[in-house]
Amino acid sequence: MTTNTTPSMDTTRTVDTTHMVGPTRTVGPTRTVGPTRTVGPTRTVDTTGSRLNFAKAAPKAFRALIGFDAAAREGLDPALVELIQIRASHLNHCAYCLHMHTNDARKAGESEDRLHLVAVWREARHFFTPKEQAALALTEAVTLVADAGVPADVYAEAAAHFPEEELAHVLALILTINTWNRVALSTGKVAGTDER
Repeated sequence: MTTNTTPSMDTTRTVDTTHMVGPTRTVGPTRTVGPTRTVGPTRTVDTTGSRLNFAKAAPKAFRALIGFDAAAREGLDPALVELIQIRASHLNHCAYCLHMHTNDARKAGESEDRLHLVAVWREARHFFTPKEQAALALTEAVTLVADAGVPADVYAEAAAHFPEEELAHVLALILTINTWNRVALSTGKVAGTDER
């Protein structure tokens, strides 16, 4: 194993370069605690394009996902659609989708202030309507469902702001963006290369 070690305050950043083949870049630090114990994963992003093209390899599944996404959006405010997709993409660390949806939001007239504050919306509530806040909270709960499920108060707040059919569409949209994030991350999509 080859490591590059750089002192940083009281921690050491370690990059495992053993299995790096071709042009890759390391994402996120790995902390070394003490002389031998490593805490946290070393992740590399494949920039060679060597992963499968999901749309070509599974065209029926890809078309079904596009259809599900289109159906989910029906009747929803386009600004809300982008806020939901941006927040889920933050949580899933999907740079490809985050780049795509922030650009879509800008084209639709979204303000830079709101785009910059989506990730910290709780600390900047006055930038978002109560309905948007309820949708963002639900997005977080569903995206992070393995952590604590969908809390009853989060669901109740969303249900108070959305009629049942609209709430179902919001939920469907949250499910689709989480799926898109996982497709993009699994297949190594690179931010800035919108392939739609």
